[in-house]
Amino acid sequence: MKILVVEDEPKTGDYLRQGLIEAGFGVDLARDGIDGLHLGETGDYDLAILDVMLPGLDGWQVLAGMRRTGREMPVLFLTARDQVEDRVKGLELGADDYLVKPFAFAELLARVRTLLRRGSRNKEAEQMRVADLELDLLRRRVTRGGQRIDLTAKEFALLELLLRRRGEVLPRSLIASQIWDMNFDSDTNVIEVAVRRLRAKMDDGFEPKLIRTVRGMGYVLEDDAG
Repeated sequence: MKILVVEDEPKTGDYLRQGLIEAGFGVDLARDGIDGLHLGETGDYDLAILDVMLPGLDGWQVLAGMRRTGREMPVLFLTARDQVEDRVKGLELGADDYLVKPFAFAELLARVRTLLRRGSRNKEAEQMRVADLELDLLRRRVTRGGQRIDLTAKEFALLELLLRRRGEVLPRSLIASQIWDMNFDSDTNVIEVAVRRLRAKMDDGFEPKLIRTVRGMGYVLEDDAG
């Protein structure tokens, strides 16, 4: 896991980087708010540790900037100021925890691990995966093998249903009621057409094939569909 540390005090910054590396984390260290925001917006981090009082941009501005660009990693604030209004401001901007200087590194490490566990659970709830297919429920995005796949709203809903009921054969009547909010009409081919289009987008050119037709029964998504 990778952590971004934004701390302008050299001794504290080096101390945090060394301690976190020894604890098994990858660490990038920024010495001011401008560099910290740039890394936070462009890097891939599991957690950020921000000092509040920074040159260039303060920690609150760094956090606000990261949140505006959709960065949702947990954030732990470090500050020498133990004012209630400061803590409230940070939390309202989207910080996850607050630690007042001076602090024991053991306490910081415990809080870091707690935030990472919480962030991991939230990420799992927001994303669904099978094989090399990823479904981002918050951003409504689908990728396969790292390649973006553009789906219509109905195709996205159909794929989400198949993923949530992975390994289960879903009859056409269930798909019709769940996705189209209608009773199944055996004379319509709307479901067959939708599944065919979805399959063309997310299975053609990829292995393994994920969506399978079970003749006379319905459709199933599984990573060994073949």
